[in-house]
Amino acid sequence: MAPDFRKPFRGLSRSKPVPAAEPVDLRAAEAPVGRSSLVNNAIYVDGCRIEKLDSLGATYSALDRHDGSMAWIGLYRPSADELTSLAGQFGLHELAVEDAVLAHQRPKLERYGDTLFVVLRAARYLDSEEEVEFGELHVFIGRNFVITVRHAESPDLSLVRARLEESPDLLARGTEAVLYAILDAVVDGYAPVVAGIAKDIDEIETQVFDGDPRVSRRIYELSREVIDFQRAAQPLIEILDQLSSGFDKYSIAVDLQQYLRDVADHVEHVNERIEEFRTLLRDILTVNGTLVAQRQNDDMQKITESSNRQAEEARKISAWAAIFFAPTLVTGIYGMNFAIMPELDWEFGYPAALLAMVAIGGALFAVFRGRKWL
Repeated sequence: MAPDFRKPFRGLSRSKPVPAAEPVDLRAAEAPVGRSSLVNNAIYVDGCRIEKLDSLGATYSALDRHDGSMAWIGLYRPSADELTSLAGQFGLHELAVEDAVLAHQRPKLERYGDTLFVVLRAARYLDSEEEVEFGELHVFIGRNFVITVRHAESPDLSLVRARLEESPDLLARGTEAVLYAILDAVVDGYAPVVAGIAKDIDEIETQVFDGDPRVSRRIYELSREVIDFQRAAQPLIEILDQLSSGFDKYSIAVDLQQYLRDVADHVEHVNERIEEFRTLLRDILTVNGTLVAQRQNDDMQKITESSNRQAEEARKISAWAAIFFAPTLVTGIYGMNFAIMPELDWEFGYPAALLAMVAIGGALFAVFRGRKWL
């Protein structure tokens, strides 16, 4: 009984993409001396593993010995020599081999004669760092062989292999079953990424309305992660459409067609959520900008009100200082104690001086009151 591919392949691990490399000669991109890139290598007949091999040469011999057999060769960062050997044995196109050696390819599907070359990007979301890590996978599919080339620790294809080996009836359908199982595992691995991003967007919305000043940077960085995720997931729509268009031509089994359609539904859902995330983050950024501007306006208004209050107090102080300046001036003049001064001997001189001080002060008070300084 064939397994249900709608069940996620648990434990799919992913890692960061390898830093971009400059174009180099294929011979220069070799693995360290003494290190084999062969991770898992087996021969299958009628969906059952009959041999597990530790070298490419032994694999070639085993394929010749067993009629109707299929080789599944798993490689991790292979050297140019290893891929050249595989190209010679299975007729791999030189352009596909070059892509597999140098890596850093966008997800795509290309057909070279009877061989399919597929590039996939697995993803994992690191919540603590708010980063999406990607692992690049290259898959060669032929009549009797599957070659997987990983350039990162993810995806963990041992889980896919184990799941298929537990279902020999499905594995017996050939290399197409392996390809669809790999596609399903990669797409199922996107679900935790979607959940992680959704959780962080909820947290960001709370930060925005709490007025956290660090939220703008967080919105920008998460937006970049969502864009990178979209670049990994969106091309899968075209890849699956290309595979679907070949159902009749290559006589793909009905149950495999159903599995692929289920994977296509998941991919559509993932891309819809990614588009929602981009819209939400764009709207959140706009709202955050509006709230920041509003808070700045409120702060400016408070500063203006404070300045106005200070100016009003300064006017009052200036007005009272001017009112008291006139009496002070009069008393200061008459306090100089000169022998000859006007009205010193006048009987009403003192009352007149007091009256003048009061009159001047009252006049100034009236003026300042009229100007609303007091």
